[in-house]
Amino acid sequence: MIKRTKWFIPLFAVLFLFVMAPIAEAHVTVHPSESSTNDYEKYTVRVPVEKDTNTTEVKLEVPEGINLVSVLPMPDWDYKLEKDDNDVITSVTWLTKDKGIGPNEFIEFSFIGANPGEPGEFSWKAYQTYDDGSVVDWVGPADADEPASVTKVVEGDGAAPHGDNQIADPSNTTEEKAADDNATSGTANNWLSISLATVAILLAIISLFRKRA
Repeated sequence: MIKRTKWFIPLFAVLFLFVMAPIAEAHVTVHPSESSTNDYEKYTVRVPVEKDTNTTEVKLEVPEGINLVSVLPMPDWDYKLEKDDNDVITSVTWLTKDKGIGPNEFIEFSFIGANPGEPGEFSWKAYQTYDDGSVVDWVGPADADEPASVTKVVEGDGAAPHGDNQIADPSNTTEEKAADDNATSGTANNWLSISLATVAILLAIISLFRKRA
């Protein structure tokens, strides 16, 4: 019994990691998670499909303090903007022209946002609609089952004018590329963890059968 416990506990831990790793990533998220004050940031909304039905619509509320400047057009998708009485964009909704995206697929929508002059944390509330009529509200706190994505805006090097609606200075390209590289690296690390977990499970099973033999 003791011998079985020795291999069962680590096997269970590895199996738990293998199962939970992809689940932890299956949220609607806005990248990057950190940006700088006064920057014109390229934000990307990553939308995975968690159900056995297609996602046909995604609505994103723009947090107060960040100004949406422009939206990247997407093939097979339309978008509409909502504005307040001051003509400030408060939300953007992407709507499929066809069937949307199906199970085990994801899509990314991008836009340019003008960051505020003061540091802070900004919550992106998102609403994901499926073709069966159900809606998932990604509006909760970080520890919720359906959390809203959060971007932390930190103090930048200098001030940038927002009034002229110009894209960020070319010197910021390196920073944006680094943020994208970090996001890509994070995804690669997740797959590496899953692969290692799979190998560990197989080795544990082989070891168990050898002991029984």
